[in-house]
Amino acid sequence: MSDKPQPAGANAAPSTTDNSVLQILQPHLADLGDFMVRRALPSGLQRKVGPWIFFDHAGPAQFAPGTGVDVRPHPHINLATVTYMFEGQFLHRDSIGSVQVIKPGDINLMVAGKGIVHSERTPPDLRRAGHTLHALQLWLALPEADEEMEPAFYHYPAAQLPATAISGVQLRVLMGSAFGLRSPVKTFAQTLYIEALLQKGQRLPVPRAEERAVYLAKGSLRIDGTPVDEFSMAILGAADDITLEATTDCRVALIGGEKLSARFMEWNFVSSR
Repeated sequence: MSDKPQPAGANAAPSTTDNSVLQILQPHLADLGDFMVRRALPSGLQRKVGPWIFFDHAGPAQFAPGTGVDVRPHPHINLATVTYMFEGQFLHRDSIGSVQVIKPGDINLMVAGKGIVHSERTPPDLRRAGHTLHALQLWLALPEADEEMEPAFYHYPAAQLPATAISGVQLRVLMGSAFGLRSPVKTFAQTLYIEALLQKGQRLPVPRAEERAVYLAKGSLRIDGTPVDEFSMAILGAADDITLEATTDCRVALIGGEKLSARFMEWNFVSSR
């Protein structure tokens, strides 16, 4: 997905004073033409979380038969895009010859490196039938030594991504290692990305990472007593024993990893210099 990143967080909640939740960000809406997305990162209050520099939540959006998404060819440099579908499909094409449909539960990892062009469209069969689109697309900053690497594309079907249950909480480790599981998705720095489904009253400990955040794609929860509402992103502190407690059924994305150096961002271009 592509649109000029605007600073989010104009409606951010004040910073908290505990060591669990440092800030709660309210994403702004970005118009991509065919649909709207909620953009949590970058924010005027929080530029990145670990290596993550961009966080878009698309949908859920309904498309009538004969309509669909047409994110036309556009370039990227010095970053990697990570696309994860809840519902719907995208047909990815890029300038290194990759052609791949991403389906619910899959991950597409596109490494821009020194430069790549790609498009994302609704596949023809889905377009004819009508469909729901619901997805997350995040961008990773590449470590400085990897920024100008050769572009690459990787696809990981849903069956390859490890899943488990922790105290009844269903979760998938999308990138990195947590809860005794390791994702096969390629990383360039220490990276954490987890999807978790909590039922009301369930609790989940947050894995450790140098920097961490929790995004509520659905529902609401408390983080060590601090309420976090739907479509909000909580920036977490350094406490060792942070716990999520669902106040409704909810779907969350946990992100984090090692802190990288500052990045400049203009449109779809990212660089350390």
